[in-house]
Formats: sequence, structure tokens, C-alpha cells
Amino acid sequence: MQKEVETDIYGIDKMELSKKKCIPCEGGIPPLNEEECNVLRKEIDDNWKVISLHHLEREWLFDDFINALNFTNKLGGICEEENHHADFELGWGRVKVKIFTHKIDGLAEADFILAAKFDCLD
Repeated sequence: MQKEVETDIYGIDKMELSKKKCIPCEGGIPPLNEEECNVLRKEIDDNWKVISLHHLEREWLFDDFINALNFTNKLGGICEEENHHADFELGWGRVKVKIFTHKIDGLAEADFILAAKFDCLD
């Protein structure tokens, strides 16, 4: 017998986001609305910001460049595993990440899943 998946009032699967897989977007779906973003936002680290309901953004700080670079490479590995790619801004002692779904030019559940997977490296 298959277990029924619990969802919230917006129909969003309550399974822990970091355990889900990013499903490639083929386009043709609307970006998440404000209510959906608010629900998913609660599932990721407080340091993530939802910018104009378009993308997620977060910055990590480091003591030097090499640690920032190594961290960026770890994030890039997660992107490859998930086949969902973030935009990175790397500088001395910092890594800034921007995540959104390019095919819909906005946010999808997969963006929050990727953010949750990045949070696992904290």
C-alpha cells in the first residue's frame, strides 16, 4: 500500500526540502506566488532572502579566498547532482548565491529545494 504524502493548505509536499530532488522545469508553469513562497521560505535558512518574488539570494562569509572558493565548488557539485544551477558571485572571503528557474523567469519549488540542500553545508 502506498503511503499518502501529507501536504499543507497550498498543496505543497511537507517532505523535508533537502531530501527532495530538483525536477527540471520545462516551462509552461507560472512562478510561485507570494503565499507559496512564504510557505517554502519557512523551510530554508533565515539568511535566504526572497527578492521581488523572482529569486532567492544568500551570502556566506569566509576568512579568506580559498575557503570561499572551496565552498563554491561544493555548491557547484550539488548543482550538478540536482541538474539545477545557481548563479555564483565569488570574491575574497565571500560567496553570494542567486537561485531562480530561468525557464519561467521566477521561483519554483526546485529553487527552494536547492537552497535547502545548500543549507546542509552550514
